[in-house]
Amino acid sequence: MSTPAQGPFDVAIIGGGIIGAGIARDLSLRGARVALVEKGDLGGGTTSGSTRLIHGGLRYLEMLDFALVRMDLREREILLRIAPHLIKPLEFRIPFVGQSAWFRTKMRIGLMLYDALSYDRSLPGHRFLDNAETTADEPALTTKNLNGAGSYYDAQVRLPERLCLENLIDAARHGATVQNYTEVIAANKNNGKVESLNIRNLETGEESTLHAKVFINATGAWFDRVQQLLGNTPSRRIRTTKGIHLTCAPMVQKANVLFSPLDGRLFFVIPLLGKTWIGTTDTDFPDDPTQVRAEADDIEYLLKSVEPFFPNIRKLPIYSTNAGVRALVRQDGSESSVSRMHKIEETLPNMFSVLGGKITGYRAIAEEAANAAATRLGITAPCRTATELLPGGGQAPDNHFGALYGSRAPEVEALAAAHGPIGAQARFAARYEFCRHLDDFLLRRTEYAFAHDLGASIAREALDALSDEFQWNDARRESEWATYRRAANRAHTDLPIECPLPG
Repeated sequence: MSTPAQGPFDVAIIGGGIIGAGIARDLSLRGARVALVEKGDLGGGTTSGSTRLIHGGLRYLEMLDFALVRMDLREREILLRIAPHLIKPLEFRIPFVGQSAWFRTKMRIGLMLYDALSYDRSLPGHRFLDNAETTADEPALTTKNLNGAGSYYDAQVRLPERLCLENLIDAARHGATVQNYTEVIAANKNNGKVESLNIRNLETGEESTLHAKVFINATGAWFDRVQQLLGNTPSRRIRTTKGIHLTCAPMVQKANVLFSPLDGRLFFVIPLLGKTWIGTTDTDFPDDPTQVRAEADDIEYLLKSVEPFFPNIRKLPIYSTNAGVRALVRQDGSESSVSRMHKIEETLPNMFSVLGGKITGYRAIAEEAANAAATRLGITAPCRTATELLPGGGQAPDNHFGALYGSRAPEVEALAAAHGPIGAQARFAARYEFCRHLDDFLLRRTEYAFAHDLGASIAREALDALSDEFQWNDARRESEWATYRRAANRAHTDLPIECPLPG
């Protein structure tokens, strides 16, 4: 894809994570002319580092953040309707292992309140299980000091990168210009008001000017850095915290909500794509979010936290790790006590910014930001994102492609007849899903990142297909393979990929 046209656009959005993608879709559906630029790959930052849950956040009840819980429970129902191929119901268990009677009573009250706040739910309500029911589903769970479990339902998004992507595909279908690997290098102002952005295509080095009537900063964990670049003054509006996850061999049947014996913090042990997904941590991370990764002490924290509940955890192989950086509205106090509620503010004249937020509420956050821009532009068309299906949200075939692409699966299947499944997916990603690189395809367009080898076994075929699509020479092929290896090795804790460079 080429550098965005000079415009003028109605709205220019900086940031191609889930919230920026949601804003682009919302405004495009209202008829606005939208451009979105992202420095890296779409959904490649905080979105891909999330716990992959669509949930109200049971723990936020204890923080008395009822408005946040209610918003997210409402949004959970909307996402189950508009993206049924990507958002799936998931049963959660709270095993009571050694907790006091008061703790169990508190959980009962909390689950009753959770159900009350999700009064419009399509999912089953909560219930309580005895020891026999609890261990029947979770044979790896300890029976020592076990006092049954609480059960309730939320939802899971196995591939949040694709949720982000489908928002942008729909935005592009409605006229939006979407460009990844494009950085903003300066803002041009008239009497302090932002009128255009200087941007650079990181693949070609080409620089151009992006003109718009209104601008939106949706850069999440990078907000302060971008705000300082554009405003020429220091910014400290965001508190960034690090969360890591690890994948290990299959261990659980249900999603387990646990409380760490080390510090009492809630975390999850969840089935995901045939493996067990454990996380997350929550520690301040003031460094460049691009450099975040799981460190040995992060992994040890999770293992020590899990061990009292699943004693065999250290006997299982750890396949890979995942790390991301949250963007929280700056507050004092412990990391976990900071509210996940967002803010929409005009942080520079003619530039609205999204501060904070979480993936479950992305659509509502995007609607709020889009409303601010639409009001400034005089656009009166209402928001449609709560009712319009995402591109793959229609009737989907019951197969592998259907689970990934939803109702768009027949388009991939048509390519597979000539190119095979991997070749078809790679070509489809290159042609229709803004895929520019091998690691885009393996780590963010498909589920191959969750294979034991992070996709190394099929990388040769994918590289061949992408090389054919983009006419890559040998030097470019070697560069793509090296970039992918670095990304894969970064995610592997102790399993470096040793594969011959594809010819």
